[in-house]
Amino acid sequence: MGDPTTSARVPGGRAAGTDGHDEHGAHDAPEAPRTLLARLRRATAGLDGPLAVVDLDRFDANAAELLDRAGGTPVRLASKSVRVRALVERAAEQGLSGVMAYSLREALWLVRHGARDVLVGYPSADRGALARLARDATARREVTLMVDEPAHLALVRRALDASGGGGDAPPVQLCLDVDASLRLGVGPLALHLGTRRSPVRTPDDAAALAAQVAAEPATTLRGVMFYEAQVAGLPDTGPVVRLVKRASVADLATRRRAVVAAVGGVLGREPELVNSGGTGSLESSSADPVVTEVTAGSGLYVPGLFDGYRAFRPRPAAFFGLDVVRVPADGWVTAFGGGYIASGAASRTRLPRVATPGWSLSRREGAGEVQTPLRRTGRHGGALDVGDRVWFRHAKAGELMERFDVVHLVRGEEVVDVVPTYRGEGRSFG
Repeated sequence: MGDPTTSARVPGGRAAGTDGHDEHGAHDAPEAPRTLLARLRRATAGLDGPLAVVDLDRFDANAAELLDRAGGTPVRLASKSVRVRALVERAAEQGLSGVMAYSLREALWLVRHGARDVLVGYPSADRGALARLARDATARREVTLMVDEPAHLALVRRALDASGGGGDAPPVQLCLDVDASLRLGVGPLALHLGTRRSPVRTPDDAAALAAQVAAEPATTLRGVMFYEAQVAGLPDTGPVVRLVKRASVADLATRRRAVVAAVGGVLGREPELVNSGGTGSLESSSADPVVTEVTAGSGLYVPGLFDGYRAFRPRPAAFFGLDVVRVPADGWVTAFGGGYIASGAASRTRLPRVATPGWSLSRREGAGEVQTPLRRTGRHGGALDVGDRVWFRHAKAGELMERFDVVHLVRGEEVVDVVPTYRGEGRSFG
């Protein structure tokens, strides 16, 4: 999986590819899967698997598409969907604005490496990281913490008290996480559609917590966040799903404006930041005039769970390659590694997707920690032998990078750079 300490930057990392892409990664026509995989095979022919690859032409084209879909609303990068610092920085170069970190320790680390405007997307109970934030004036200026109940404020207060309040340091910036799920019905028969996130849901809930933030010394309420997972993170698998999405968008458009108005009434000003959306809901979120920014990250890699979306054309950019080590029977091969299962409810949707045409996972064994059996599933399955490479896509985005120390960046038929993942930099943020 590589040692980042020996990785070298290869000259020509910005050069145009040899497969018809221009320097911005634009595609004149969709690239056939076989053509793409043949490029990756040639680019990595001298490398041993397992290995992770990101196609830069596709990554850049996906970044441009995210910005286009947002229609001029700034797009904040969700770092948990990338987990490679060089690609977080590349996304900023492509026009994404700010970072949504998934951990306070990660946010502090990114700021030390030059990142600016880092919104922590989830509340933190990490007392050590909160203490570091309270003592660091630069971090207090660049990091915004997520809160959704008084217990979070109490943790911040204790960290500030222990640090002496920070003197002339900027106030600790806070953001309210507001539940964006769809609820149908009332009472015990109510149906909750979406993730179980924040207890803050109504304008009154948000106003009450905003008032508590306003009463805290050395803190300031920067804004509010809404993540409509039932829209952004749910593939368009049928009419019922599309109906739920439409109902969610309509409900949230009304409730989001009411919440923002209620918080603004407490602050005596409009919130600076109103964050919403994800890769699957950029259009609907950015269309709301009260939204100041949207968030996306998975759309840069386009993992398997995003194949069913209608909002955009999937252009997968991240892959991993495994090498065949056995041919146990006719029509079967065994690859080394591959048990990279995605988080979420256990089901086949969390398994890696076999990208090599004509081959699939075994239903009985799935993807294994050390070996992954594959079976030929049709006439399109070319013969595979020991030493041949099989390509896969992870079901989710950044989780793949927790399995590799380095990722190989490809343009055309050439590996133009090898960069460490978070793991390769010795960082694990949970």
